[in-house]
Amino acid sequence: MDSLIITGGKKLSGSVTVSAAKNSSLPILISCLLSEEKIELHHLPELRDMATTYKLLENLGVEIVTNGNKRTINSKKVNSTEATYDLVRTMRASILVLGPLLARFGEAKVSLPGGCAIGDRPVNIHLENLVKLGADIKLEKGYVLAKCERLTGAVLDLSFPSVGATENLIMAATLAKGQTTIKNAAQEPEIIDLANFLNKLGAKISGAGSNEIIIDGVDRLGGGTHQPIGDRIEAITYIICGLATKSEITVNGFDPEFISDVINILKSMGANLVVGDDFVTTKDSKLKPYHVVTAPYPGFPTDAQAQLMALMAIVDGRSTIVENIFENRFMHVPELKRMGAEVLIDGKIANIDGVGKLSGAQVMCTDLRASAALVIGALVASGDTYISRIYHLDRGYEKIEEKLKSLGAVIKRIS
Repeated sequence: MDSLIITGGKKLSGSVTVSAAKNSSLPILISCLLSEEKIELHHLPELRDMATTYKLLENLGVEIVTNGNKRTINSKKVNSTEATYDLVRTMRASILVLGPLLARFGEAKVSLPGGCAIGDRPVNIHLENLVKLGADIKLEKGYVLAKCERLTGAVLDLSFPSVGATENLIMAATLAKGQTTIKNAAQEPEIIDLANFLNKLGAKISGAGSNEIIIDGVDRLGGGTHQPIGDRIEAITYIICGLATKSEITVNGFDPEFISDVINILKSMGANLVVGDDFVTTKDSKLKPYHVVTAPYPGFPTDAQAQLMALMAIVDGRSTIVENIFENRFMHVPELKRMGAEVLIDGKIANIDGVGKLSGAQVMCTDLRASAALVIGALVASGDTYISRIYHLDRGYEKIEEKLKSLGAVIKRIS
């Protein structure tokens, strides 16, 4: 099992380019199940979750050919509609195969998924709305068993704007008979990216990025080429790295408009940021405490909460974070406290009293974004920080130690 050793207190400089968004790449890759034609996807990130998805699709009979930064996906000869427990247990996004398998083949057997243990993330919203599209669904021995003649369009009003459910239902409705309307839909940029990709293949999807998405079902999808958008959460992470270390770095390869709420909050904290069309540059800044509430997009993303907390831990004064999305997403707190952070948890509220400095310690990753918070803390801590269980980090950050090294960080991976 790999670990990282980071020697903190070093200034960073230079530029770093974010990878393609994991949260776009996964649903786009899975949605290739909807087409019998060859599809080319470019510059997919090399991540643990992507490797799991390749195995999952190949187990279904999908042919995947890699040529440099291009992957050719051919789902013509899918010979199984079962996503087994051993492949699904480590990754929440595996449930996304349910919609396209049902839509194209009329049946699916999908293990209830695993992933980061950051709280209760039920698949009820996925299942109850697939039923409204005409699916017959049963839960049996840890599996979702789903069948249909052909899905039929309907009006779906989501009880919560779940990103995964919105993606699953878009994919299912793409090949359904008639029109589907998804109300209270998730509005994340990754939803727009998925819709744009499917429209390239011949789907008829409008309204992606708003809270109401309309899908006019088609009989089949064709082939196409696509490159997913840059990873906005990775961008936020590096921006916070720059601010925490009081460094001037430029983060490239993404649309800053997609993180406008984060940028506004950081500026309200005193961050000196230069914002361009596809980059953000951090400058040395005098930061002050702030009150932040996580919310569905376009609000402050829960996926950036842990990283922001690591920054707040070294900002003089009391900051607060209210976590409204997941009820168990403060698991990084005990590890940050091992480094000297002063954080008091009261239900879904974290009170952070900034300290002068953090100190290197042995810490352990508990989930993907918590891992990034520990990296940020380690970069500013005095001495060495030993971060174990970084397989969590590898789920969502491509070559993070290489990118940080290019900025001047002292970091090494050990087995």
